[in-house]
Order: sequence, then structure tokens, then C-alpha cells
Amino acid sequence: MSFDRKIKIAPSILSADFANFGQEIRAIEDQGCDWVHVDVMDGHFVPNLTFGPAMCKAIRPHIRSVMDVHLMIAPVDPYIEAFAEAGADIITAHVEAGPHIHRTLQAIRATGKKAGLAINPGTPADVLEPVMDLVDLVCVMTVNPGFGGQKFIHSQVDKVRNLRAMIGDRPIHIEIDGGITPETAPLVAAAGADVLVAGSGVFSGGSVAKPEVYGQNIAAIRKAAEAA
Repeated sequence: MSFDRKIKIAPSILSADFANFGQEIRAIEDQGCDWVHVDVMDGHFVPNLTFGPAMCKAIRPHIRSVMDVHLMIAPVDPYIEAFAEAGADIITAHVEAGPHIHRTLQAIRATGKKAGLAINPGTPADVLEPVMDLVDLVCVMTVNPGFGGQKFIHSQVDKVRNLRAMIGDRPIHIEIDGGITPETAPLVAAAGADVLVAGSGVFSGGSVAKPEVYGQNIAAIRKAAEAA
């Protein structure tokens, strides 16, 4: 994975057709997405239950781009190796999921994968400072984690702006997860974000039979963000 700050669209397969993940992934990649975002939820750290390492391993052969795995689980450390072996390119853990985020980030990097730090809406930006040298990506939650389709929390735009200033020229992506649409994408892009996760914003109205709708949704979000 080379680093650049171009806008990247990362559809969340949480909003895809669960019975057709392979076809759905091929469709969104053919229609222009940059990364594939996999939301892993444990029913404990967040009030929903989704995917595990076995599912990630099953879909890995279908992903030609970047497999971006977002762990909304606690504890995190016992599962890092399994998700690395399943083929994740980026493994992101929540700072709120345990007391030893520095150790967690070290463990992710030890697998050879890129390490992400996710922060919930109630968590301040300055948690990044002590671990900045271990982070390849900061995922700012612009909804409370646990469910797709929630409304964007506008107060998080200032957090993104603060993170952008803290990061400076370091090769660290700022990813936004939650409520991304053509209306909200320019707000976070202007504040300094470069990776936009969109679930319903990409998959709404489309299907593997109508993949062009995915392409239209991706293009609309990208155009709005790049114009900011």
C-alpha cells in the first residue's frame, strides 16, 4: 500500500447483500471504489454482531483493492493474529476497547499490517498524541458505533480539523466512518479527511443486477469531497 492523500471511497459491506458478498465486492470495485471496509462487531463492545476472521478469509480472494478491517470488539489483542492471517491489509482497533492501546497497535504492526486507531464521538482527538508513531490511520466515528444507517454527528468535523493539524506531514490517513453522503463528504474532506467509509451511501438503490447505481453513488460522494 502506497500512501497518498487523494480521496478514497471505502464502501462498508455491512450494507451489502450478505448472501452475495463475492459478487457485491466485485461490483463495487468494478464501479470505482478504492478500499473495501469490513465492520467487525462482537455484540459486546457494540450492540450488534457481524463478522469474524473466517468470513474475512472467505471474502479476501474477491478483494483486489485494500481490505480495511475495523474491529469494534473487546478485547482486541487475542484476535489480531487471526484477522491478519485472514488477509486484512489494515486492522483498526478502538482506543475505548481496552486499557493498552499502545500494546494493541504494536501487536498489529508486528503482524506486518497497517495499524489504525478508531475514536468514538465522545473521545477527544488528543488521544492520538502518545501513539502517533504507531498509527497509519485514524478512524473518526461520525456516528456511535454499532449500526449502519445512522445520522452524521456534525460536531465531529472540528475533531477532524484538529487531527489534521496534529498529524501535519506524517503519512497517516484520516478515515471517516458514519453518515457519509454527498452532503457530508465535503465537510470532512475540507477538514482534512481522505478516506470516506460509506455503507448505505454506496449500496442504497443498487444491487449486483444494478451495479451502475453503486458507481453513481461512489462517483457522487467522490465528486462532492474533491470539490471541497
